[in-house]
Amino acid sequence: MKDAVFASPFEELGPFAFNDDVAQVFPDMIRRSVPGYGQMVGGTGLLAARHAQPNSHLYDFGTSLGATALSMARHVRTPNTQVLAIDNSAPMIDRARAFLAESRTAEDRPIQLIHDNVLNTPIENASVSALVLTLQFLPFDQREGFIQRIYNATRPGGLLVLAEKVTFEDPDHATWAQEVYWDFKRANGYSELEIAQKRQALENVLVPETPEAQVRRLQNAGFNTVRPWFQTLNFMAWVAIK
Repeated sequence: MKDAVFASPFEELGPFAFNDDVAQVFPDMIRRSVPGYGQMVGGTGLLAARHAQPNSHLYDFGTSLGATALSMARHVRTPNTQVLAIDNSAPMIDRARAFLAESRTAEDRPIQLIHDNVLNTPIENASVSALVLTLQFLPFDQREGFIQRIYNATRPGGLLVLAEKVTFEDPDHATWAQEVYWDFKRANGYSELEIAQKRQALENVLVPETPEAQVRRLQNAGFNTVRPWFQTLNFMAWVAIK
């Protein structure tokens, strides 16, 4: 279904939320709004396959429709591993359940869908965790503690994959990246009205940070190795290894 959520009058929309309207059009929205999303999802599965450890959990925090969880389930062949896919949006969990029922094969790892706020979900025995465009939606003052909890629950040698929309310290760089990103959305058929209204709806809901801030938080949590592995425009991803 085509994404036309932000073509409606803004007074009918309010702040951005992962509600049923968004869940219905999410595949089209993410494809047209996030450059390189498919590569981020596919790459996370490959990274999970490299770092998954036997008898451990693989977490997908903020799973949306379950694409990253499925990528991990499909690529990981390490024995006795289970993917735990968590999201606080009931419409997203409902549609993820249908998507996974249609998409999973007998060879894929088990996936457990959990309807919960990721900040409240117990984390234990993790060898892989994925935060694909999730941290940016969490309250700023709770991000550091959440990353610390993931680190504490991760086995030595375990992996955190973090993908985020970013801004840049240099104002010219930040402006240029934002403007080119809007060009990307225009090229994918979004109108000026849709671009402006979604930007307004996301204000104070999606709060991006600089790459330097992301790396510093991962290092402060204790991760020994932090490496960038993906960037397209103002979307970046890192691996953090304990």
